[in-house]
Amino acid sequence: MKVPIRLKPAAAAAVTAAAATVVVAALATPAFASTSSANSTVASRSGYYGASHAVFVQTDSTSGNDVVAYHRAADGALSPAGSYPTGGLGGVLGGSVVDHTASQGSLTYDPRHSLLYAVNAGSNTVSVFAVSGDHLALRQVLGSGGTFPVSVAVHGDLVYVVNALDGGSLQGYRVFGRFLVPLPGSSRALGLNPDASPQFTNTPGQVAFTPDGSKVIVTTKANGNDIDVFDVGFGGWLSAAPVVNSEPGTVPFAITFDSSGHLVIAEAGTNALATFALSGHGTLTQLDAVGTGEAATCWVAPAGPFLFASSAGSAAESGFTSAADGQLTLLGATATDAGTVDASAAAGGQFLYVQTGGAGIVDEYAVGAGGALSQIGSVTVPDAVGGEGIVAF
Repeated sequence: MKVPIRLKPAAAAAVTAAAATVVVAALATPAFASTSSANSTVASRSGYYGASHAVFVQTDSTSGNDVVAYHRAADGALSPAGSYPTGGLGGVLGGSVVDHTASQGSLTYDPRHSLLYAVNAGSNTVSVFAVSGDHLALRQVLGSGGTFPVSVAVHGDLVYVVNALDGGSLQGYRVFGRFLVPLPGSSRALGLNPDASPQFTNTPGQVAFTPDGSKVIVTTKANGNDIDVFDVGFGGWLSAAPVVNSEPGTVPFAITFDSSGHLVIAEAGTNALATFALSGHGTLTQLDAVGTGEAATCWVAPAGPFLFASSAGSAAESGFTSAADGQLTLLGATATDAGTVDASAAAGGQFLYVQTGGAGIVDEYAVGAGGALSQIGSVTVPDAVGGEGIVAF
């Protein structure tokens, strides 16, 4: 298989400029015209659009960020399918060891447009890839609107990126064809203490949309111990300021939603998962909180009816169920390779892929009927020690 040539960071501006020209054309012509042109290249490679039987892993390498692709076999086993330079650099937050962006959602899939968004924390940019099966095509590299982007969220045609440093900030974009266009006036400062240290526990953990797209949620970790909730208004602009839900001592980190639509937060300060009801006004009411019994529980991923929490300090993946009323039940823990970080499920929750930053390994598991994990194998991702960002299909 032909592997794409690496784009050096200095060349990223050329990609961005070319992309900007295409975007201007897209805005001046019917949407289907620009989309058709972009899609034709991808379609010729595999005959269909969108991710399928694939796992994509971000390296966050400071010498040149890459997204490494793997083909997922019917039994869940992974095999290499190529490495794709993002045209930007990875970055390392102060104090981090196995989780250099200290975030969830640094690699995000957009199913509506068959696009993959990757943050380049070290060069303050975001890369946009077109996805076809387990193949990628770089379409654009553009500014993140702030310093050290760590997480991306998408709902419909609206995308928001959270930047971690200089007090934290949000930047919004619209999807046109297969490109992002910055949304004027969408930047929102989070107002965090920029000097709080260590950086990796005092920066935003994730940005996420609610399932209906009406709100954007940001976790601040130890820099406030807050869960910030912004309203999404007409045109995609956020409310001027968020509703700040203070959760003292919990260090709210990663965000997901259970099958009943309750907000689920991985709390690094208490090593627990917590469920919340979210009101229309943006206020949270805690429903339950259950500890993992592990150390540094920071990430959470849904897999069918189950939730799986990653604990970097214990090298463990803990399974949960969440009832219709948000009550959590701990199912037990499974050992992983060192530095358990992000995870993603595929095939309707049949398989779980766990990124471990100690040696840049992805562990492969089958998910049993009761939520038990059975290891299938593992792959070592090149140049991915400390890397974060994984999506599976």
